[in-house]
Amino acid sequence: MDEADLVGLVAMEDVRAFEALYRAYYPRLRRFLRGMLRQSTMVDEVLDDTMLVAWRKAHTFDATSRVSTWLFAIAYRQALKALRRIDWSLPDPIDEPAAPRDAEPDHELEHQQLRARLDAVLVQLSPEHRAVIDLTYFHGCSCKEIADIVGCPVATVKTRMFYARRHMKALLGDEGVQAL
Repeated sequence: MDEADLVGLVAMEDVRAFEALYRAYYPRLRRFLRGMLRQSTMVDEVLDDTMLVAWRKAHTFDATSRVSTWLFAIAYRQALKALRRIDWSLPDPIDEPAAPRDAEPDHELEHQQLRARLDAVLVQLSPEHRAVIDLTYFHGCSCKEIADIVGCPVATVKTRMFYARRHMKALLGDEGVQAL
C-alpha cells in the first residue's frame, strides 16, 4: 500500500493506518522539528500536534502531492506557531547529542565537534532560513517541495537559501565553510 492510500485510510479514521503513518514519519519529522525548534523539550509536543492535525485533516490531503510534503508543511506551521507562542527569537541549542555515523573514536569525536559547530551556527538563523537549510540538506527536498511545505514561491526559497548560506559563511568564516 502506498502512502497516499494510507492517508486515505486515515481520513476514514482507520487507527491502524494512522499508527503506520506515525511510525513511518516519526524519525524524519522529529529530526526536522529538532532543527526548527532547537529545544528538545518542545519537539515531542509539536510532533504530536502535527500528527493530530494530520489525523483531523487527512480528508484534505491532495493525492497529487507527496505525503511527505503535506506532513512537513503541517510540521513547519506547527513549529512556527510554537515559536510564536513562546516568543523566542533565538531558541537555545538542542541538548541532545547527535548520533555519530562512524564507530571509530577519532571520527566520532570529529563528527561531534563538527555537529556542535554546525548547531551553533544554525541556531543563529531565522526559523525560515533554518527550515530551508534543514529541508534541503537533511531531508533532500527540492526547492519546489520546500516551497509547498513553507507556503511560499520557489524564488523565495532560493532567496532564503542564498541568505542562509551567506549568513552561515559569515559566522563560520572560510575555514569553517571548508570543514562543513
